[in-house]
Amino acid sequence: MQSAQAADKPAPGGEPLQERRHPHGAALVPSGTVILAATPIGNTADASARLVALLEHVDIVAAEDTRRLYDLANRLGVHVNGKVIAYHDHNERNKADGLLDEVAQGASVLVVSDAGMPTINDPGLAIVRCAIERGIPVTCAPGPSAVLDALALSGLPTDRFCYEGFLPRRHAERMQRLRALRAEQRTIVFYETLHRIADSMDDLLAAFGPGRPMALCRELTKDYEEIRRGGVERIRQSVIDDPPRGELVLVIGGADDETAALETPDALGVDELAALSLKRSQSQGERIKDSIAQIVAEHPLPDGSLANRKEIYAAVLVLRDGAC
Repeated sequence: MQSAQAADKPAPGGEPLQERRHPHGAALVPSGTVILAATPIGNTADASARLVALLEHVDIVAAEDTRRLYDLANRLGVHVNGKVIAYHDHNERNKADGLLDEVAQGASVLVVSDAGMPTINDPGLAIVRCAIERGIPVTCAPGPSAVLDALALSGLPTDRFCYEGFLPRRHAERMQRLRALRAEQRTIVFYETLHRIADSMDDLLAAFGPGRPMALCRELTKDYEEIRRGGVERIRQSVIDDPPRGELVLVIGGADDETAALETPDALGVDELAALSLKRSQSQGERIKDSIAQIVAEHPLPDGSLANRKEIYAAVLVLRDGAC
């Protein structure tokens, strides 16, 4: 049991937290505090006792989708007694200060997303930043995380990893992001949607090659949870043969030392790329424009973007005319 002294410990903002004990002793509800709480990502049984107590006893619940909040509460057998407001991507900046004004007056504000932890590809960052600026306490009620679940189940190294959120929607932007990550030696975690997974797997194959190890994780914690493991080419073929359903997390193995060294050479300048393009054109009997396209694709810039082909073409013309 927590002592009275421990219950009156200083909050991050400097003032002691005044706490209301849950009737059954399951959790403490801090007054004058923003609380970020993780909600189940699929299996309702993963909801913590602390989340249940908070839903029942906080003054305000800021929910990404109020309908989903009430559905979760019904499944948990909890009555939400506090005021419920919609707090999502489109209004979080405008709502943050108003909510913090309530917190400054002593209210407890619970921030929840549809699934998982707020701020991780979900609303919540705006209110955290504003609270920090205003010296208002913020705390977490941790819980389920699709990122960590997928990482743990992938079988890939977990000692160092990076989370990249959703892959870009457009092919060119997606390829730029992936090219920039080819030399990344940490395990990489992405989210992806069902309607883009086939195109994204094509781009993963182009960027990382067929043998880079990965895992495709779907419907985590649900009855139909599935983890597909193997090289990129194998997983891509499985997506073609048996298109996955549900929510997807992709985990990609990091580059080995040799690959990382090969993928991080010094960036070539326009004149160097032009010289390579001209040499290729002459040796392969290709059109200059085709050679430039190949050389540019083989030598991305450090940020994954590609050099300007028009600038290289102009430089090629200078080299060729000079040689004549």
